[in-house]
Amino acid sequence: MGDIVINPADNVSVSLEDGHKKALKDIEIGQEIIKYGYPIGRATAAIKKGDRVHSHNLETALGEVLAYDYKPDYAWPKALKPLNIEAYVRQNGDIGIRNDIWIINTVGCVNKTAEKLSEITGAFSFSHPYGCSQLGDDQKVTQLILSGLIKHPNAGGVLVLGLGCENNNIDEMKKVIGDYDPLRVRFLVTQECSDEIEEGKKIIEELKAIASKDKRQSVSIDRLKIGLKCGGSDGLSGITANPLVGHATDRLCAMGASAVLTEVPEMFGAEELLFKRCVSRKIFEEAVQMINNYKKYFMEHGQPIYENPSPGNKEGGITTLEEKSLGCVQKGGSVPIVDVLDYGDTISKPGLSLLNGPGNDIVSITNMTAVGCHLILFTTGRGTPLGGPVPTLKIMTNDKISKLKPHWTDFNAYSRDNKKTAKALVELISQTASGKKAKNEEAGYREIAIFKDGVTL
Repeated sequence: MGDIVINPADNVSVSLEDGHKKALKDIEIGQEIIKYGYPIGRATAAIKKGDRVHSHNLETALGEVLAYDYKPDYAWPKALKPLNIEAYVRQNGDIGIRNDIWIINTVGCVNKTAEKLSEITGAFSFSHPYGCSQLGDDQKVTQLILSGLIKHPNAGGVLVLGLGCENNNIDEMKKVIGDYDPLRVRFLVTQECSDEIEEGKKIIEELKAIASKDKRQSVSIDRLKIGLKCGGSDGLSGITANPLVGHATDRLCAMGASAVLTEVPEMFGAEELLFKRCVSRKIFEEAVQMINNYKKYFMEHGQPIYENPSPGNKEGGITTLEEKSLGCVQKGGSVPIVDVLDYGDTISKPGLSLLNGPGNDIVSITNMTAVGCHLILFTTGRGTPLGGPVPTLKIMTNDKISKLKPHWTDFNAYSRDNKKTAKALVELISQTASGKKAKNEEAGYREIAIFKDGVTL
């Protein structure tokens, strides 16, 4: 299959077989290694032309908290005529692309109750260990994430299930939720009823009856909100799947849709590419604050900010965080960045938004769901079966994993013309939004994980 040189400025090529790098010329100790047209670190040893370039002779050059100048350089894509999708129109004007019944727990103590109700009724439950013995901002993040799930438009009805004695009891949770549709959001305190299974079953059956009256309607795809995620990345992620998703993101945003890019630690080393695309100084300053605050979070815990590529990433050819980040951010295409979101926020602007949060796969998916993403585009080279509460489309970087795991694969991005194939991916997104099941839905893989940063009592 040979090697590829991604950018004329690069001094390494990438094998299309295994994603690993080779030197295109002799490289001296301390010299920058260039890939994607940008530095991905420094040589720690003399490298001869044709030598493999990886952890044994390449190290990160990342710094810590930095100052940045606002140098905007962006352009809105030429508008495209929006496609139509078939979706459910909610009372508040939002759209949902699914009409499921969800069980959302206020506390981990009722996980098994929720799971049993799920088995009996077919509603989806999402276990987590939090909601009690938390303090301050740590508990607040849990409440904000759960609130976003409770109000998510993909749910035709929600049973909020509490214990009764927890810090995050239902009365406290209601303060965070704010306005909600009482017809479709119901509450049950299990300590206050004699048979929580029967009472929960009764509520869920009522919600199912209400949701059964909902019908899909033709709406513009400009109301769709997508999340962008990569996990189990390899050396081809930044060559095949991530650029493909970037082209699809550009097409969708040109139709008026919204997209969300998160995984803040996987922006380190590529952040200046994003800063140039911020539509105002205010958005730029919020983006800088998000990046530097996350670096401070690492430093406060005594951890190096560059310790990110996983063993699987490294085996797949990724050496440094800069290299991982430069491949990662390509999922966001080239559209302007219109907003910076935090826990508890909701997507409100067409275009690309940045979302605060870690790179951890299931935490990222949960965060994007909580801010309102209807579906997730998940690129992977190593493969993963996981899925969030919303459809999670797996876009594979290579033929090997696509052939090995067809039951995980929604789209194969290998050996394709990305601009041309982006149309096919957008068509799959449209079909998924209109009801076609993603592989994670077919397998019944739906999970959440909530960011934890605080003491446990």
